[in-house]
This record gives sequence, structure tokens and C-alpha cells, in this order.
Amino acid sequence: MFRTLLFIPGNNKRFIEKAKSLNADIICFDLEDSVPLNEKQAARDLVSEALEEKKDHGNRNVYVRINSYESGMSFQDLDAIVSDQIDGVVVPKVNNEKEVNYLVRSLIESERQKAMSKKIGIMASIESAQGLVNSYSIATADVRVKTLVFGVFDFLNDMGLDYVQDGIEYSFARAKIPIDARAAGIGAIDAIWHKVDDIEGLVRDAGTAKRLGYQGKCVIHPKQVEPVANVFIPSNNEIDWARKVVHALEEIMEKGKGIGAVTVDGRMVDAAHYRQAKSVLDSLNIR
Repeated sequence: MFRTLLFIPGNNKRFIEKAKSLNADIICFDLEDSVPLNEKQAARDLVSEALEEKKDHGNRNVYVRINSYESGMSFQDLDAIVSDQIDGVVVPKVNNEKEVNYLVRSLIESERQKAMSKKIGIMASIESAQGLVNSYSIATADVRVKTLVFGVFDFLNDMGLDYVQDGIEYSFARAKIPIDARAAGIGAIDAIWHKVDDIEGLVRDAGTAKRLGYQGKCVIHPKQVEPVANVFIPSNNEIDWARKVVHALEEIMEKGKGIGAVTVDGRMVDAAHYRQAKSVLDSLNIR
């Protein structure tokens, strides 16, 4: 039910501030590709500061894209940004389940040290041939892995291929990821559309992603948010699920127990699911 994941450069204070007014389902502060190596620490500081004001982001989920495990910077990123103010992390260039397990152990330790009340979720980005071969085992590596993300340009780079708009070069990878995600019982989010001014092309591309089984799409500019969201309008099944989540968790809250975790249709749901389900129903003005 995450239709739009908007990347916000973590080294740009103006863009970080503007994120408070944007309507993406997920605001994702980026510490990876959009941040030069010599600005990584400054970006960590800016994002950490912004996270202290999470209430300003309303019902939207807040994630941070850290640097990859292979970069050697991921643990430093986690130490800076892990807190109750984020819903999860996007982990780029995941190659195998071992990398997920290393990061999970680091998350557990950070949560313990900071006496946190929540468990941070993981979106694993598939961006290499090795990652694609292992995408199902990555999706099932740990219960914290909630979503697979397709990273098309790094995948093509890993394969030594050029980007061509008809998508033949990455069609198999793009189709496999949502299948593996579905088999693992989690969601999948499609890659970015890099031509910011080509909204017509963006809509066509998002439509293809929806037909392949993706629940949403990554976006890199605010003007891409609404067109993509309109493509991924919730289905009747998603609306029914959102109703069940909201009613189940509101029943718990009415009993004075706050928002904990409950089981809905055999799946655990918590505060993050409640916010997203509520935003789906609110966007359609239904209950």
C-alpha cells in the first residue's frame, strides 16, 4: 500500500524542509547516491536533526536510505539515524541474506542501546545480478524485511548494459522481483523514472509496474508523486485490508492500550500499518 516513495537528498536542507509539505506515502531521506562522499557526515547530521521533528510529517512513513553494506558506511549511518522517529531503512545494493542478517544485528544493538520502543523495518533494494538471483532469500532473511525495491540503473550497470526505454534489458529482473516478494509475503516497489519532465512516460511506466505486481514506485521529484499515486489507486482488496487494520487497531486504542501490534488476516500489523491504512481511507474519504 506504499504507492510513492520519494527520495530526499540528505545533504540538502531546503529539500529536507520542503518534505514536510509533500504528499508521498513514504518520505525517504537519502544518505546514499545523492550525497557525495565528502558530505556523508554532514548529511547524517542534517537527517538526524530532521528526524527529531517527525511529527511535522503527519501520517507519512519516514525512512532513510543508508549506504550499502559493501560500502562499509552502513553501520555508521545506522548509528546516526536509528531512533523511534523512523519507520524503517532502505538498504541499497543488497546481494544476499547474510548482508541483511549483519544489518539486523546492528539494528537490534542500536535499538537496545537507545532503549527504543519499536523495531525498525527494512526495505531491501535489489540492484545487482547476485541480488536478483537471491531476491527471494533476501525477502525471507528476517521478519524485518517488509519490501523489495528494484534499483534499475545500478542493476544495468552491474550487467554492463545501457538503459533503453523499451526495457528489454531489465524486463526479466523487473518481473522477477514482485514475484519473489509476493512469494515471501511482502510488497515490492518499482524503480525510479529518471526523466523528470516526461510525466506521460512516467504514467506509462508506472502502469507497467502495476501490471507486473508492484504496489508502488520510487520517485525523485515532487511533481512525480501525484501521477504515480493516481496509477496505484488502491484496489477493493487493499481498501478492505485498510479497513480491517484501522478497525482492529482503533479497537485496541479504545481499550486504552495504545497502538500495539495485532494480527489481521494472519499478518502482524502495527502503528506504521495503521498510519498507512488510515491515509488510504482518508484519501478516498471512506471508513
